[in-house]
Order: sequence, then C-alpha cells, then structure tokens
Amino acid sequence: MNKDNWRPSASIERLKNRAIILATVRHFFSERNVLEVETPLLARYSVTDPHMDVLTADNPLAEAQRFYLQTSPEYAMKRLLAAGSGAIYQISKAFRRGEQGSRHNPEFTLLEWYRPGFDHFELMDEVAELVVTVLDCNEKFQRLSYREVFQHYLDIDPLLVDCEQLQKIARSHTDIQLESDNRDDWLNVLLAEIIEPKLGVDAPTFIYNYPASQAALAKISTDKNNALVAQRFELYVSGIELANGYFELTNTAEQKKRFQQDQKQRKSLGQTEIESDAYLLSAMESGLPSCAGVALGVDRLVMLAQGARSIADVLAFPVDRI
Repeated sequence: MNKDNWRPSASIERLKNRAIILATVRHFFSERNVLEVETPLLARYSVTDPHMDVLTADNPLAEAQRFYLQTSPEYAMKRLLAAGSGAIYQISKAFRRGEQGSRHNPEFTLLEWYRPGFDHFELMDEVAELVVTVLDCNEKFQRLSYREVFQHYLDIDPLLVDCEQLQKIARSHTDIQLESDNRDDWLNVLLAEIIEPKLGVDAPTFIYNYPASQAALAKISTDKNNALVAQRFELYVSGIELANGYFELTNTAEQKKRFQQDQKQRKSLGQTEIESDAYLLSAMESGLPSCAGVALGVDRLVMLAQGARSIADVLAFPVDRI
C-alpha cells in the first residue's frame, strides 16, 4: 500500500465545490416541490440485466440468504411512486462490480428522480434546466434520434442493419475482441467506441428513440418510420454519458416478460440467475402512475463542472483508497 493513500484523491477545494453542487441540486428540486427520499442500499432483489454485474453482501437476518448492494434506487423509488409519493428525487450511493476507470468507480453517486405525468421529452426539458444550473455550458441542447446519430457518423440505419454488417464495421474501426451474435452488443460497441466521444462537444446532446431491444424498463412505441423504438433517452456532455432516462414501463405483464427474457439470456451466458424483484412487480400491479424517470451520474456532473479528467479527482476515496 502506498503510504500516502490515506489522503483523499480529490483536493479539499474540489470536495468543497462538490458540496456546493449538491446543495444547488437540492435547491433546484426544492423550488419545484419535488420530495427528497431515501431508500436502502441493501436489497433482497437486484437487477436481472445480464450486462450488469452486481455486488453482494451477507444478509444479517439469515445466513443462508444474501443481500445485494443496489445498482440504482430505481426499484425502491417506484414502490414509493406506487404508494402515492408524487414527484420524488434521491441522491444515493450505488454499486456495480468491476467498474473502475477514469469515469467509473464500483461505488458511485446517482441522482435519480421521477416525475408523474411527464413523458421522456418533458423530462429532457427538466434535465436540461438542471444541467445548465450546474454547468457553464451551451444552453441550446441538441436532440437527435438514435437512428440519426448512426446515420450521421457511420452512414448506417441501426434499426435495420444486420449483425454481420455491424461486426464488420466495428472490426474495421476498432480492435475490439468480441464474439457475439447479438446485434445490441455490436451497436453498443460502435456507440461507445466511435460515436460517444463526439457527442455533446459543441452543445449538450440528447439521444432518444433507442432500439426496442434496448428498452430495459422503458415503454415501447413506433417512430415516424413505423419502427419499434424504446421511449428512452441519454444525455451526453463533452463526450461523456451523463444521464439515462425513460418514459417508464407501467405494464406488469410486460415487465415480467422482460425479466424472464433477462433470465434466459443470463442462463445462455453462463451467469447466475437473479430472482426478479417481487416487491417491484407487486407495486406495479397495485398501480405505478404514468411517469418519466432519469438517473444522472453525480460524480460525472462534478467532473464536468470542475474540468476534471478522472473520477478520482472528485471523490474523497475511490476504490483503491478504501
């Protein structure tokens, strides 16, 4: 162990500035009568997403069981929404195994909020208002569909191109070592490696209408070309993915179906099955109001506000100092 690793990786001045940003965020929501809530970091259930590796903890109530460290407060917050909370937000720690780098830390801070009565386009407006409040950035946000972005940067239609073509394009642009027959895996490679670094450079950019296969917990609709698309968005600022939002799925049967599809994919990949969240499904069955929700990376927001190059520059103690 480095003898100086007891020290914070961020300067005290940057930590003071981080506190100011968090106070600004809380003031933003207070002015809009959005209720701040707290939900547990430990959960009996976790996400079934096969692309997300979760952290576990011993269950203090039963040796034969385990808890999960939450990857997001989403499921618990939706239980509050179903109970009648109204508009809510939370600044919360979240955890994901194996995520470490200049923009990742296994323990990180999320700002997540939900707006009953909003769709994802209305929520984009509010996300933009918050970002402009915190960052000194261009106030004219771009909005581009997922299809438009791929057509502009790679001259392909991501909703129509087949997996073989995507593999060829990816391998011609990157040295990625990936073996997969899943279209979304290759779309994600092209987006992350080629397109993302160019997004939000001149102005913050929202990407919306993702492929329906990438809906996660978002509703599905048809676009102007009658293609099935997910009603979700992501925000990029200076090449950094900052936020991910949905017009939230409220149909319980569809949610169960998606959880089952996740389980099948986890099994095909040799991954451990993660039981679907029974609390969430019961809450949805009780009645999740029509709403839009978004998760925004607080550490990345602070990085952008301070011009930092690494997430370690805005954290007191990243994973290599705990």
